[in-house]
Amino acid sequence: MEESATIGLGPIAQAIGSISFDQAVLIFDYPKIEIDKYLRWLSGIKKIPTTLHQATLTSPTNFGEIYETAVKTIMECLDACNYNAELTFHLSPGTPAMAAVWILLAKTQFSAQLIESSKEHGVKIANVPFDISAEFIPSLLTRSDERLEQLTAGLPPNAPEFDNIIHRSPNMQRLIAKARLAAPRSVPVLIEGESGTGKELLARAIHKTSPRHSKRFVAVNCGAIPQELVESEFFGHKKGAFTGAVSDRRGYFETANGGTLFLDEIGELPLAAQVKILRVLQEKEVTRVGDTKPTSIDIRIVAATNRSLLTEIAEQRFRADLFYRLAVAVLHIPPLRERQGDISLLIDYFLENDDSEPNKKVHKKISSTARNLLLSHPWPGNVRELLNTLRRASVWTAGDTIQADDVREALFSVDSVPKEYVLNRSISEGFNIQEVISEVARHYLARAMEETGENKSKAAKKLGLSNYQTLTNWLVKYGLEQ
Repeated sequence: MEESATIGLGPIAQAIGSISFDQAVLIFDYPKIEIDKYLRWLSGIKKIPTTLHQATLTSPTNFGEIYETAVKTIMECLDACNYNAELTFHLSPGTPAMAAVWILLAKTQFSAQLIESSKEHGVKIANVPFDISAEFIPSLLTRSDERLEQLTAGLPPNAPEFDNIIHRSPNMQRLIAKARLAAPRSVPVLIEGESGTGKELLARAIHKTSPRHSKRFVAVNCGAIPQELVESEFFGHKKGAFTGAVSDRRGYFETANGGTLFLDEIGELPLAAQVKILRVLQEKEVTRVGDTKPTSIDIRIVAATNRSLLTEIAEQRFRADLFYRLAVAVLHIPPLRERQGDISLLIDYFLENDDSEPNKKVHKKISSTARNLLLSHPWPGNVRELLNTLRRASVWTAGDTIQADDVREALFSVDSVPKEYVLNRSISEGFNIQEVISEVARHYLARAMEETGENKSKAAKKLGLSNYQTLTNWLVKYGLEQ
């Protein structure tokens, strides 16, 4: 289209008339009757499939609302095309605040082309000469976290021991600030969190930042010790104390003397062992099995659990007196699905620093569609699952870039995800219900097709669908069939 023909057109019509798009997506806050008139007029410029997303903003410069609306719309569009789309964001329509959000999204969370238009210069690519290594934008654009400022105000300027905990989300920033405040003191610490969240990594950082950093850090998996050996493992034994005790042996408490004893999965300890450990903590001395002479100890306890110890107390599986002895400084590590902004950062870190192949010289990259699949996964196994998924995807990738199919093959099915991860995900930072519905639908559609040998009539019956044609429509909708 010649430039003279586009003079007087708005930026949307200019772009649609000048560039070939498969689909246009419009976010609007006008009354529906007005947007219908506009679409009829727009179809006279060029007929193109158009999707409408109505949004209500309290202010045209409310960055948080603009960001949430934009991300929600993008994710719905990507889901509709099974994450197989090349995105273009138009900067000219809307307010400068809206343009700023589109630039940030294109440079961080989504890989997208930026365009702008004007009467004088028509439509052109907008080359933004910088990159922003951030995924979560509202924390940069909305008011600061006053509580975090208070927590960090009294911290020492440097704490490199915490650098291995990769994060940028506000809830992780608060956690690290609390951990740094607790680290210099010798108070017991209780770390709560799901499996795979990095409880031992946090415990080691606390030890390395403490005055005990030059002494030993002894990690014990309480759930891996046979019940009959708990006393010997923790307190040590004298030679001849029992069959097999062929020499004197120090237990974990003596080994960690002067340093930190990390009791991982403390909730797995049997009640009888809890009583004896409580006594050691109270008396600050330990007596080996088969001995009568106690040994004084000076240790710091950092305990961790993936259970609710208060629930365990209520069900009489954990002693309340031991809990209150351990729970002086309590730190809760949020699950990965609640750490908005951290997943993309962890993906890049793991791809760059994976040490599973020491001789590997070229680190693999990841496509935007593959990254989006990882961002939408619920991660029941948390950071550990993310790392192992990337390792599996790297194995399946022949080239130097991990693609969406590589990620799909590396991810575990939704069937392995406990019910609570589907029903009880956090919505405090925003939530995409369509993502969850799509995730569940794709899982059961694929299973039905596999279990029926691709027989659509049988698969439809298994899924409670009326006929094979309805099943076909579902398969197409969720990207399982062309």
